[in-house]
Amino acid sequence: MNYVCGHKAFTRQRKKVVPLARGRVLEIGVGTGLNLGFYDPEKVQHVWGLDPSEAMWKMADTAGVHFDVEFLQASAESIPLDEGSADTILVTYTLCSVPNVIEALIDMRRVLKPGGELIFCEHGAATEENVRKWQDRLNPVWSKLTGGCNLNRSIPTILEQGGFKIRAMDTMFLPVWKPAGFNYWGTAV
Repeated sequence: MNYVCGHKAFTRQRKKVVPLARGRVLEIGVGTGLNLGFYDPEKVQHVWGLDPSEAMWKMADTAGVHFDVEFLQASAESIPLDEGSADTILVTYTLCSVPNVIEALIDMRRVLKPGGELIFCEHGAATEENVRKWQDRLNPVWSKLTGGCNLNRSIPTILEQGGFKIRAMDTMFLPVWKPAGFNYWGTAV
């Protein structure tokens, strides 16, 4: 998963969104820390990196990071932070694999400060009907082979069902395998 998520097309997308984070940031699905080098140290004071896998986190390189980073071993459905703790929540290529994604988004809203922002960059259901049909066909097998990653989640729909209002959003196909390449990125409150 680290290899796939580190693909240059996904890295270009990360470079677009991660620098938008500010203040005290909760990164959902920090994994091996692929986003850490893209945070703006002038805008970020602290990053909580939440992930259920300590083994993934142990692969993270925090040597060149100029802000506090704290690993939280937990699921996104049960965030071990107080209400209103985070100024920004960042999710990149994570909502596809969270088992109870609506429950997780509700808990993200709980820990986000009033006036805070959710920054997202996710792959999901394509706008092209033919690609979407393939996503639906492949998803049962794909999900089992990739640790729960879903090809066909409608990111705008699940954000709204989780109580967020999308402030800005762009979409495009990334130059990767089309069923996994439809990308959504933006901000929500």
